[in-house]
Amino acid sequence: MYAIVNIAGKQTKVEANKFVYAHRLAGNVGDTVELGKALLTDSDGTITIGSPLLDVTVTGTILSHVKGDKVLVFKKKRRKGYKKLNGHRQQFTKVMINSIG
Repeated sequence: MYAIVNIAGKQTKVEANKFVYAHRLAGNVGDTVELGKALLTDSDGTITIGSPLLDVTVTGTILSHVKGDKVLVFKKKRRKGYKKLNGHRQQFTKVMINSIG
């Protein structure tokens, strides 16, 4: 069984007993969080689509707070001697999905 859930403005496919990386969520390691209502669920080939949401809640446990890979932003103006290099690392939360529904 899997579900499509809206987590922090992003639609994410989640399955029970698997982990997912979501944008930084409030809470400490070990806390149980409710990820919201499902948009779509699939149970053994039976697909249920909400309009817009289903009455299925997804709960998970926060495993850790991590940073993503570094993204380099390079700015340059040709023939002017101007170069600028910025780095950015997005904050993520690793969440173990406990139950769907």
